[in-house]
Amino acid sequence: MQKQSLKKIVLSVSLSLCASVISLAQEVEQTPMEKTEAKVEEMITSLDELKKLKISGYVQGDVQVGQSDAKLKVGSAKNDHENAFVRMGIRRGRVKLSYTDNLRNIASNAVFQLDMTEKGVSIKDAFVSFTDPWIQWMSVKAGIFDRPFGNEISYSSSLRESPERSTGCLTLFPGERDLGAALIIQAPKGNPLNGLKLETGLFAGNGVNLDNDNRKDWISHLSYKHSFENIQFGFGASFYYGNVYQGNDTIFQMKGKEFLIKHLDGKDKYSQRMYYGADAQLLISTGLGMTNLRIEVIGGKQPGSANAASSPSSSTLPDGKTYCREFLSFVTYFIQDFGRHSLVLKYDQYDPNILLAANDIGLNGSSKGDIMKQNIGIGYLFRINANLRLMGYFDWALNETSVNLKGYEKDLQDNTFTCRLQYKF
Repeated sequence: MQKQSLKKIVLSVSLSLCASVISLAQEVEQTPMEKTEAKVEEMITSLDELKKLKISGYVQGDVQVGQSDAKLKVGSAKNDHENAFVRMGIRRGRVKLSYTDNLRNIASNAVFQLDMTEKGVSIKDAFVSFTDPWIQWMSVKAGIFDRPFGNEISYSSSLRESPERSTGCLTLFPGERDLGAALIIQAPKGNPLNGLKLETGLFAGNGVNLDNDNRKDWISHLSYKHSFENIQFGFGASFYYGNVYQGNDTIFQMKGKEFLIKHLDGKDKYSQRMYYGADAQLLISTGLGMTNLRIEVIGGKQPGSANAASSPSSSTLPDGKTYCREFLSFVTYFIQDFGRHSLVLKYDQYDPNILLAANDIGLNGSSKGDIMKQNIGIGYLFRINANLRLMGYFDWALNETSVNLKGYEKDLQDNTFTCRLQYKF
């Protein structure tokens, strides 16, 4: 028995040695041309994999001048000894990695984007998506990405003609992104229905932060885009339904022109958050250059605090009193290109409480959180080359005034001027 086992072991080792010798002999027998061809094939395979990875980004360097009440986006806040003040800094420093693949006829994509400035490093995007392999009409996206509401949110900061988004967008959707999952329905390219697109999904509702409650927000955007000859146009409708946690048993609701106190019984710890939106875009090519017109309107209900009507943007639950308001937001852009130069006009308005105005504010429980804000912007863009762009932009900021609200008896001195140099790659 032992002799037979020994014979099997010897036989197995011998066969392995023979295989190794044969393999080595074959490798030795390769001609220089064969070796070169094998190396080239290996390099081609590596390049094919590398083509799936795309690296892009942009850097925006700002110099900002603000009046005494202005809140600049770069640098530190105004010091006590300063009146008008000047700050410089990196407004955005984005690096984006995108990997696209198509295995087993399933188109998939993974995106990771960081924002790096002197203030630190933060995540802007981190998501995966894939398209169904059968009819290729449906895609699923999950992770951290832009909320699918309106047009302004998804319009990249590297392309936008003003330094910042509208006041309404910044207030209702701080940071633009949120943690969630969405379904996108759109016909493939070449299909007559390709211009129609539906985006709908569930989101945490508190931006790029730790999810902190059991309820999720539903966001949807239905849009249509079409082009013919020298005209492109698009329009869309959006809906947002969610809730904001109430950390205090006392909430304030509007009745007429005053806030009335409502005490909760402990059964419902959430306030309703509901937005309706409409957007439209028009692009016309003329002898002067491109003419671009964009409009967006948002209205609805927004819970907030006494002094602010902004949406949640924290990992911790609020513990203050809740103020429920009806708001209205409006923004319009007009951009006229002249070759490599562009003239920019922008108007935006955000009214956090449409039931109060002027001297009514400051009475019956109202405060600065009910003040309407308007911004009139005029800018100039110079596209130095395909990568480099220079922006000069003046923002004339106006606010509602009230003799009954301290600090808002007259318009705040918060106009700003921004000079921006952007490099995009």
